[in-house]
Amino acid sequence: MFELLFLGLLVGLLSGFFGIGGGTILIPLLLMLGFETKEAIGISVVQMIFSSVYGSYLNNKKGTLDIKMVTIIGAGGFGGALLSGFIAALLSDRSLELMFFTFTSFALLRMFFKTHKDVKEKELHYLLLLLIGFILGAFSMTIGVGGSILLVPILVGFLHIPLKKATSSGLFFVVFSSVAGLISHAMQGHIDYASGVVIGLASLFGVYLGIHLKEKVTHRVQKRLLVTFYLFVVLYLAKRIFF
Repeated sequence: MFELLFLGLLVGLLSGFFGIGGGTILIPLLLMLGFETKEAIGISVVQMIFSSVYGSYLNNKKGTLDIKMVTIIGAGGFGGALLSGFIAALLSDRSLELMFFTFTSFALLRMFFKTHKDVKEKELHYLLLLLIGFILGAFSMTIGVGGSILLVPILVGFLHIPLKKATSSGLFFVVFSSVAGLISHAMQGHIDYASGVVIGLASLFGVYLGIHLKEKVTHRVQKRLLVTFYLFVVLYLAKRIFF
């Protein structure tokens, strides 16, 4: 119980600060504790609902959330995430870990591209935003992450959206994908509700701290910490899969 509470606090802190659902760090930690991959994914999905809903509420109060844009992407993500449980049931644990590694590596590489604060934000047709959301929802929830690990680099690197606004958008997207992912994974029997709820409740306090800290640091510091975070996850997964 103590380990689960600590995990919840840590994951919530990272979720609020980086705008991620939490699965990116929670799944590797659960694997370290001996959980099976699909069981860890199910727990992660439950936790993400807690952190994403509460975190998005706080971000909206602070005025950093573009609800209209992310609702369109989120609608696509909801539809894609409904397929995630079925996709996960067809794949082996090793295949899921390789997908997780590939997605995280892409996000890390994308964050190295230089972004300019003064560049005008791009606007995409709503159908393209729906398609982006659908693809992210389907594949990210298959491996137990909310999709923001890819959405944030896309918003920052391709649409020139400021990082603080992008992280808020990423966390709001997780609301849509995690709810649909819960439905899909529950139908496949992948959910450990007790562990997920314990971690989820503990994560609420961490989310509050993470969002508060996010507003205190500069864009440069936040980006460096985000890159460091992605690098840690990639190195751990590489060690687990290839060595």
